[in-house]
Amino acid sequence: MFDKENGTRPNQESDHFNRLAAGVHDDPFAVLGPHPGADGRQTLTVFLPGASKVTALRGDAGERALDPVSGHPGVFRAEIPDDTAYRLQATLGDGSSWTFEDAYRFGPVLGEMDDHLIGEGTHGRLWEVLGAHVIEHEGVTGTHFAVWAPNARRVSVVGAFNGWDGRRHPMRRRAATGTWEIFLPGIGEGVAYKYEILGPDGALQPLKADPVGFGSEHPPGNASVVRDIRGYGWTDDDWMATRGARSDRAAPISIYEVHLGSWRRKDGGRPISYREAAEELVDYAAGMGFTHLELMPVSEYPFDGSWGYQPVGLYAPTVRHGPPHEFRDLVDAAHRKGLGVILDWVPGHFPTDPHGLGRFDGTALYEHADPKEGFHQDWNTLIYNYGRTEVRNVLVANALYWLEEYHVDGLRVDAVASMLYRDYSRAEGEWVPNRDGGRENYEAIDMLREMNSATHGAHPGIMTLAEESTAYPGVSRPVDAGGLGFGFKWNMGWMNDTLGYIRKDPVHRRYHHHQMTFGLTYAFSENFVLPISHDEVVHGKGSMLGKMPGGADERFANLRAYYGFMWGHPGKKLLFMGQEFGQQAEWNHAGELDWRALEDPRHRGMQRLVSDLNALYRGEPALHERDAEPDGFQWIEADDAANSVYAWIRRGGPDAPNVVVLCNFTPVERPAYRVGLPMAGVWREALNTDAGIYGGRDRGNLGKVEAVARPHQGQAAQAEITLPPLSAVFLVHDG
Repeated sequence: MFDKENGTRPNQESDHFNRLAAGVHDDPFAVLGPHPGADGRQTLTVFLPGASKVTALRGDAGERALDPVSGHPGVFRAEIPDDTAYRLQATLGDGSSWTFEDAYRFGPVLGEMDDHLIGEGTHGRLWEVLGAHVIEHEGVTGTHFAVWAPNARRVSVVGAFNGWDGRRHPMRRRAATGTWEIFLPGIGEGVAYKYEILGPDGALQPLKADPVGFGSEHPPGNASVVRDIRGYGWTDDDWMATRGARSDRAAPISIYEVHLGSWRRKDGGRPISYREAAEELVDYAAGMGFTHLELMPVSEYPFDGSWGYQPVGLYAPTVRHGPPHEFRDLVDAAHRKGLGVILDWVPGHFPTDPHGLGRFDGTALYEHADPKEGFHQDWNTLIYNYGRTEVRNVLVANALYWLEEYHVDGLRVDAVASMLYRDYSRAEGEWVPNRDGGRENYEAIDMLREMNSATHGAHPGIMTLAEESTAYPGVSRPVDAGGLGFGFKWNMGWMNDTLGYIRKDPVHRRYHHHQMTFGLTYAFSENFVLPISHDEVVHGKGSMLGKMPGGADERFANLRAYYGFMWGHPGKKLLFMGQEFGQQAEWNHAGELDWRALEDPRHRGMQRLVSDLNALYRGEPALHERDAEPDGFQWIEADDAANSVYAWIRRGGPDAPNVVVLCNFTPVERPAYRVGLPMAGVWREALNTDAGIYGGRDRGNLGKVEAVARPHQGQAAQAEITLPPLSAVFLVHDG
């Protein structure tokens, strides 16, 4: 017998069948399924290990039993008319049988344009062609699987549907790109699967999860799961049309950072679901006056203790809280309440778990082969090869995916410093210089610029934020101006300096006065966010309240004053959950926040203070409109180290009243502290952190101060003000 299409002769056929049985065939569509034969007929070949009988069911044309091929168990073939549609019926040795569509009768789904864009590394909607998609193809419903594995000798989809047997569904290779694809009829929502990959040396790799899969099994299971993400009914049109104004550098942005697994627990300890969070978390954050939620990574990850920062499934919302549509419920609910949603995004590294991206096709595909470039010593993780166009495409498309498919409003990019520098946390001789002999990682820089250009270009009004701890220039400068293109940068220097100061006993603070003022020397070099994140309350660092010196009441007063300083300082705001009510213990990812603390009026007072700070911050344009402009800030008193007092002016637009902020970081009351003010008249005491409703003792200025027109400290007027111990006072000019 001779196959006209493929030039297959009998001796070649035997080789094909042997390779199929051994699971090493790299072109199964050349052998299996229907192929043109002689006299208007076609030869149908089926390989079904374990089957004793296979029959083609041809509708009105009747049944046609396929002949077993001698010497090749599991191989069956027959000739049928070439215009005959068919299904297959297989029978096992025990007499059980089932009917199914033949995957090898279907043509490819991907087209030449997909090949071109994948090969070029510019497929902006990569998730629409790779991964597992429930579709109708050639009149039949099933799932199309596609995965990039250019160095593999064979790739198969495996699951319970084929006994996890890689010989049953080897995929079609698209030679131009190294992408493999197959359409499996009858496979749909909720089916678990992995890829079985034969490496270039013929070695079988550990079963791999889908790099572009939309779902995963519950841990400790780690298979990918088919999820149909089409057809969600969004109700956030109004938000999406107006969110740009809410993410602008002139907007009030106050972010509540949340680890969904430990914000609240339910039913004896399970994590809160996306739908429960859509009610409880959204209502709480909106009621507290925050403008945005920032969710620690929700991309699927294997180890709870990584908090999501070692992701395996970049395209899969973690199933710990529910399926993809329910994550959309959370985002949609947040938008209806006026809250933006920012996701922590981790393009800097990935874990070495066997089912993950490491040596995906038997080679260092996603990572560098040289551990000096491809291995993070600090985290025992692998580093993406940003210089490979396909890898860069996977990452940039992933950023677009979350914005497009889940309507998220921003991405906070984790560990940017580790991406920017080849010598990050490495000793001499442990890193590879760039082409110019320097330490900058040009390829990672290009990827970040491409990501920012692509996301801001496709979705104007979104935010990108960099966690970047070095002095790398222009992080939040536009790409076309030579910057990295982020909208905002976390101000890690401010955080370290101010926390270092506030932890000191007040008697010693006079010797460290500059730690609170130094941040203003560079405060306008970037668009900054002031972050007090989860990193400050874990691994033995204690809670925010635990960092404060003194007895119990003084610790609360110190923290209230510190929050007042933070909300009055230029820069957007970020607090990690639990910090808003002064949780006593450091964060534990395996439990929930200590909500019982709110039975103590001091904790309720702290919570009320943060809510009121958010309201003041949003209500007074001077506190946010010119956060990134030097003209929006002026020191009144920056040098009173002896009294540990600071005073400054915040200015907004021409119609916005000035706000003056005064902080006293000693436990000594300053009853008649003379301070210059920019104008005479009545100044309303808009907020005083020593107020009784916050847990203080109601020392202050009875709601207002009168400024007289006598110059002082370079200002046109002056007043005597009572500064309570360990307090921050906000004054707003009443005109």
